[in-house]
Amino acid sequence: MTSALTLTVAVTGCGAPSPAAGGGKGGALVVAGYGGSFETAFRDSVLPAFEKSCDCKVTYIPGSSTDTVAKLKAQRANPQIDVALVDDGPQAQAQEAGLLASIDTRLVPVDDVVKIARMENDSGVGFGLTATGIAYNPEWFEDHGIPKPTTWEDLANPKLRDKVVLPSIVNTYGVGLLVGASKANGGSEKNVDPGLTAVKKIAKNAATFDTTADVSNYFLQGQAAASVWGVSRTSTLAEKDFPIEFVYPKDGAIGLVTTANVVKKAPHEELAQKFVAHLLEPSVQRALAKATYDGSVIQGVKEDPALKNKVVGTDKVDSLLKLDWKTINKNRSAWTDKWNKQVESK
Repeated sequence: MTSALTLTVAVTGCGAPSPAAGGGKGGALVVAGYGGSFETAFRDSVLPAFEKSCDCKVTYIPGSSTDTVAKLKAQRANPQIDVALVDDGPQAQAQEAGLLASIDTRLVPVDDVVKIARMENDSGVGFGLTATGIAYNPEWFEDHGIPKPTTWEDLANPKLRDKVVLPSIVNTYGVGLLVGASKANGGSEKNVDPGLTAVKKIAKNAATFDTTADVSNYFLQGQAAASVWGVSRTSTLAEKDFPIEFVYPKDGAIGLVTTANVVKKAPHEELAQKFVAHLLEPSVQRALAKATYDGSVIQGVKEDPALKNKVVGTDKVDSLLKLDWKTINKNRSAWTDKWNKQVESK
C-alpha cells in the first residue's frame, strides 16, 4: 500500500479516559493509517460498528506509511497518535526505533493470527495480507505466443522486450522482486547478489521502472504486458473488465502485511488496544477482504467464494515468503546503490 489516512476518533465511551480523568488530547483517539479505497472501506464497513460499541465519532485525514513513521519519530516525546496502521517494512523501522508498545494479548487475539502476520515480540499485529507476484495480460500473451509466466525468470523472455514494467527499488514491490529473485537463485536478504544478476536480465525487457506502485495505466494504455505487482491491486484492475491475471511464482511469491500498532505512550492506550482487536474481528476481516482485496489474517475465517483468486487464500498463506525487514532496512541504502548501477543503468 502506498497511501494512508489518519483517523481522529472523539471518544465518550468504551472505557476511554476523559480529559478530566487525565486522558489528555481532548479525549480523542488518533489512528494513522491507509487512505484511498482503504479509507472508503473503513468508512463503510469498519468504523460504524466500532463507533457504536464505543460511542465514537471518527474523522479521516490521509497520509502514508512512511509519513506516519516520520510523525511517530517527531512526536516521540509527546505522542499525538494512538494507533499506526502501516506496512510491515515501515513497521519494522518503528519497532526498532522503540516507537511501538507491545500488543496486549489479553485484548487482542494474536494467537488466532496466521504466522506471517505475527510481528516480532508482538510489537504490532498484521490485520491484512496480500502478495507480490506477477501480473500479466493473458490476451496479449496468447496473441504473441508466449506461455503464462510461472517464475520470476519468465519475465526475462526476449519476446517481452519493452513490455515489462518493473518496480523501482524505492517501493516495496521492487524489494520483493529483488528478494524473491535472490531466494530463487540461492541467495537471501543477507546475499542479494544472485537476485541482482537475475533482475538485470529481466531489466532488458523493462519499458520503465515505476516508483508509484500503481501500474494500472501502463496496462490500460498498452505499455505493459506484464509487471511485478500485488494481488490486491491486480484484482482491483480486473474489476474494470481489463484482461489481467495474477500469478504466484513457483519460486516464491512475497507476503506483504498491513499492520496495526499501538504507539508507545499513546494517550489512550487501552482504547487503542481495543481498536486493534476490532480490526481482527472475523466480520471486519471479511469486510476488508471484500472492499480492499486484502486477505484475512485470522485462522479459520471462512472465505467468500466470490473472492476466490482475488485475495490471498488460506491455500496460499503458508507458501508466501516472509521478508526479513530488519535486514532489509539495514541494507536498503546499499541495495539501492547497487540496483541503480546494475539494473536501471541498462
